Amino acid sequence: MNNSTNTRPPYDSALVKIADYIFDYQIESSLAFETAKYCLIDSLGCAMLALTFPACKKLLGPWVEGMTIEKGSRVPGTSFELDPIKAAFDIGTTIRWLDYNDTWLAAEWGHPSDNLGAILSVMDFVSRRSESYQGKTFLVKDVLDAMIKAYEIQGVLALDNSFNRVGLDHVILVKVASCGLAVKLMGGTKEQVIAALSQAFVDGQSLRTYRHAPNTGSRKSWAAGDAVSRALRLAMLTLQGEIGYPSALTAKQWGFQDVSFQGKDISFARDLGCYVMENILFKIAYPAEFHAQTAVECALNLHQDVKDKLSKINKIVITTHQAAMRIINKTGLLYNPADRDHCLQYMVACALIDGKLTAQSYEDTRAQDELIEALRDKMEVKENPQYSKDYLDPDKRSIANHLEIYLEDGSTFTQTSEYPIGHKRRREDGIPLLWEKFEQNLLQLFPIPRVQKLMKVMQQEEELLAMSVPTFIEQWLT
Repeated sequence: MNNSTNTRPPYDSALVKIADYIFDYQIESSLAFETAKYCLIDSLGCAMLALTFPACKKLLGPWVEGMTIEKGSRVPGTSFELDPIKAAFDIGTTIRWLDYNDTWLAAEWGHPSDNLGAILSVMDFVSRRSESYQGKTFLVKDVLDAMIKAYEIQGVLALDNSFNRVGLDHVILVKVASCGLAVKLMGGTKEQVIAALSQAFVDGQSLRTYRHAPNTGSRKSWAAGDAVSRALRLAMLTLQGEIGYPSALTAKQWGFQDVSFQGKDISFARDLGCYVMENILFKIAYPAEFHAQTAVECALNLHQDVKDKLSKINKIVITTHQAAMRIINKTGLLYNPADRDHCLQYMVACALIDGKLTAQSYEDTRAQDELIEALRDKMEVKENPQYSKDYLDPDKRSIANHLEIYLEDGSTFTQTSEYPIGHKRRREDGIPLLWEKFEQNLLQLFPIPRVQKLMKVMQQEEELLAMSVPTFIEQWLT
């Protein structure tokens, strides 16, 4: 196409494909709905635990102290009632803060439950102001429906499109999914959804700088909140009449693909349906970056064997997959909790020493232990090409790690794990543990009677799904 010819093309097919899915796809998978319920349970539990950390809490509340809004969006675990854009930030930030919620791994990585920041904020806001939104009142079942679609958009786009390869953070996919869904939830047309999606791609995108050495920092813990709040802002602008940009992806020189994606096409590895929700990965046992989950499991299994011999360890070899090599293989100084929870060696060392790994393991007080650094210095991390191949195999989607510990007397201890406890292949074993994790997370913030009440709310499935979103949110307010 001649760039000098000012003729607007049809909307990019990728944008239309997503909008068609948002508007037209009917979800019939009982497995997807059941899994979405567990994702909601787990995400709220993670959010409640995050609220016990001052570094997270200080980011919450109105943009300017003292500002109030009537019939706004509420933030679970707090007393805040905010405009929906800031509420989306707060909900998204609390869910993601501890890197303890569900995960999706493919050519791109990410956490589809990040979209809950926008979903809950919009549904609470619209339902509380239903007179302005055609009398619409959302139910918890609608939350699950929106979650399934958000997960699918983010996750399918992640299958073949590696944004990290061009230096962009995966939260771009959170912004895209949340932006499109928010328009639909607020009563927009399919044309407006397409326009908003184009805005999300035209928008500036976050770099991965804050996730990697030597710059790892706490922004990675609020990046999802930032993405959903931006998504909601773009959605609202579109509903106020802002136009879309038809070739936002494909415009020569100026489109997203040429500017930010090295000229490659945004592709769909499969049709949009329920695949991602049905195959989502839960972080159940410990708050470790997901590529390290099986490595930590190996270390915990070997804890009893080596706990009294830690000073006699000569060498530790961690054999892993390519994604872990790129993201969490880290030597040298670790400057903050965000740095530590993305260091494979640090996580393995803590698990070997303590026989556990918790959110507190990354705090400064725990990191002062010289034994952690002594063990890190003895670690070698290498890639097994077969592990990397199986990681991308759609029939396996393994996240394998192998741990070898060599003692000074020549004895060795080894352990291998391919699938973490939250993997679909271990889902049956994981769900009881997920409920335990949920209860323990709530107990860190609420007294026992309140925890028992919330557990009952989440366990009564029929009543839960039929509950209005405002009533549901009220169960979580302080």
